[in-house]
Amino acid sequence: WGATVITNMLSAIPWIGQDFVEFVWGGFSVNNATLNRFFSAVMHMITLHQHGSSNPLGISSNADKIPMHPYYLFKDLVTIFFVFYMPNALGHSDNYIPANPMQTPPS
Repeated sequence: WGATVITNMLSAIPWIGQDFVEFVWGGFSVNNATLNRFFSAVMHMITLHQHGSSNPLGISSNADKIPMHPYYLFKDLVTIFFVFYMPNALGHSDNYIPANPMQTPPS
């Protein structure tokens, strides 16, 4: 049920939404093939996260990696704080003008 709800959010994309949802589902509803695709994608991401991507030169890139904690965790927490607790800092002042259905907005 969760896969149906989350993938139906993709239908909000203008013009291609419903077609894109059916492409992700692989049919007209969530079925076994859809769940196999999602499982494969999750396993792929876990493997990339644990072992990293291959390097065509064969050189170890461990020195170039940045650990997830604390760097990216801190960055994500700051972003979540601004988005959820300080939305006014990211908004535009015109959003506070009351809507007037009798007036056409300036171009």
